[in-house]
Amino acid sequence: MIKLKDTFLKLREEYPEFIYQDFIVEEDDNEYRVNYNFQLKELVFKPVIIVSKDSITNSNIDEEYLNYLFFQYGLFDLISYYKLTCSPKIIIKPMYIDSKQSEFFKKVLYNGLGEYFYKNNIELNYDEFLDIVVESDNKYNLPSFTDNYEGNLIPIGGGKDSIVSLELLKDYDNKMFLLDRNLYPKNKAAYESIYKAGYSDSDITVFRNELDLQLLELNKKGYLNGHIPISACISMASFILAYLNNKKYIVLSNEASANEGNFTGLKVNHQYSKSYEYELDFRNYAKEYLNPNISYFSLLRGWNEYQIVQEFLKHKEYLSVFRSCNRGTKENIWCNHCSKCLYVYIMLYPYLTEEELRLVFDKDMLDDKTLEEEFLDLVVSSRLKPFECVGTRLEINYSLQEALRRKDSYPYLLQLYKDNYMISDIDKNVVENYWNKDNSIPEEYLKLFGDKNEK
Repeated sequence: MIKLKDTFLKLREEYPEFIYQDFIVEEDDNEYRVNYNFQLKELVFKPVIIVSKDSITNSNIDEEYLNYLFFQYGLFDLISYYKLTCSPKIIIKPMYIDSKQSEFFKKVLYNGLGEYFYKNNIELNYDEFLDIVVESDNKYNLPSFTDNYEGNLIPIGGGKDSIVSLELLKDYDNKMFLLDRNLYPKNKAAYESIYKAGYSDSDITVFRNELDLQLLELNKKGYLNGHIPISACISMASFILAYLNNKKYIVLSNEASANEGNFTGLKVNHQYSKSYEYELDFRNYAKEYLNPNISYFSLLRGWNEYQIVQEFLKHKEYLSVFRSCNRGTKENIWCNHCSKCLYVYIMLYPYLTEEELRLVFDKDMLDDKTLEEEFLDLVVSSRLKPFECVGTRLEINYSLQEALRRKDSYPYLLQLYKDNYMISDIDKNVVENYWNKDNSIPEEYLKLFGDKNEK
């Protein structure tokens, strides 16, 4: 850990400025291609985003405004390259942003890189962390928008949460959004989920992000690496696609459980850019600086993970296609060895037969003694919660107790839980009838949740 801290201090001194130098938009009959230019002294990064025109339905595109949105995406995308050195200054050259916008991005970087700071042994308070300097007077003034937007743009990742949103919104006017990054192959689980829901390729719009692969080489050479707030990048990418497809709502599938951090008493949240705090910040940012007629919200924010699982289990046809394992992304598998796989297994275990579980996993993960440490990290509040998108410990403990109640025999980890770690005072009503009033769900969609919501 000392070595990592020394590396951080050295890199921060050696690379005092990260520069957002430029972006160039190229357009032909088939696609928009945006070339970015980020610089760290002699290091020049040139990532590219591509949006095919095949899926675009907006026939009245304001090209100057679209270019402005592409510039905005660069402010999010630079995070992948900025993290190499965590330079104390970011210089913005292509267009002007005001102090309020600068503060928004500083907060996204500081909170979104919380896990990165922790794993790299970096201690920085907010004030000393970063200065954002704007070296452009090229100010863009938003046009007057006509509110002709309708329907939903739904980001799909191939996991249970976005599948639940797909099913809840089946009777609405929907377009599915996929993020395609060149580090990974085509997201098979996402496509199969969409097809399983009855949609076709014509209902899908793809945002392709081609990372500059220098990142991988520089990480091998000792530059800093770590988790970035990818959902923040998705928020801006989805906004661009919502505009290009005249969609009124960008419908995320983030639940109330995403608000819980990885520590007690220390603000580090692997899921920060899925939290309600970020959702509110981006909604306010979009209203003032992007387009007030396109609304960004999470449909599932009122529910906890337990309730989402219960809804997902109403649609068992997805068991063979959904995926949530980060390690297994490239092969479209569940690795059966990580905290995320174990978490999903625990949440499904009480409610599925052995045969149904085998449709998803290759083994009984609760009978795997090698996963004991991962299990305790998920269950015990005094331990570090895994840096994965998992539910709260209350929900995990409740699911384990449901397993004890419903199953006739107990595999190793479940027996370990019963003998040593079981919490005896979980209120069933708190878990099963939970409703989170801190949400931005539009009034017209609250009816999807019946009488469980408190309007």
